[in-house]
Amino acid sequence: MAAKASLLLLLLSLSLAISLAKPDGRRFSRTLRPQKLGKEKLSHFRIYFHDIVSGRNPTAVRVAQAATTNVSRTAFGMVTMMDNPLTVGPRLSSKLVGRAQGIYASASQTELSFLMVLNFAFTEGKYNGSNLSVLGRNNVFSGVREMPVVGGSGLFRFARGYARATTHEVNFNTGDAVVKYNVYVFHY
Repeated sequence: MAAKASLLLLLLSLSLAISLAKPDGRRFSRTLRPQKLGKEKLSHFRIYFHDIVSGRNPTAVRVAQAATTNVSRTAFGMVTMMDNPLTVGPRLSSKLVGRAQGIYASASQTELSFLMVLNFAFTEGKYNGSNLSVLGRNNVFSGVREMPVVGGSGLFRFARGYARATTHEVNFNTGDAVVKYNVYVFHY
């Protein structure tokens, strides 16, 4: 009788442990059908990125740099945090459609090349509140730089694509620059 009671107690304990592990009766993951996401679209955005490092209110500030004993002509080791305006035209007075928020870091000892980690945070129209995430290499003196779009949020969930950057204007006295981005992105 004691053996049956022990077995019953063990089974009840096991049952309780299983029910506690799955409080809503489901496993922690499940497979979904992609059709539920809707139809995938390809969108193209042409926006201008204003990198302002000078003046009283810069939108990009250096937050780290290599030790002064390790000075290089490529600024290797420099890290800059940005909250740059995104506009529809090359002038800062153009319509503001979002912000480019993130960091860029000088990642090459031999050429001026940045590791870009940024979000295009849109603030206008139907894309207001949606973001595209870009992560890639930006070789500054190349005519066109291509970086992958690695994701997004809001209307850009499951986003993938690429961003092509071309320098529109640079002021070598101040370091300020305007960069045109053509972004091609698949999203739902």
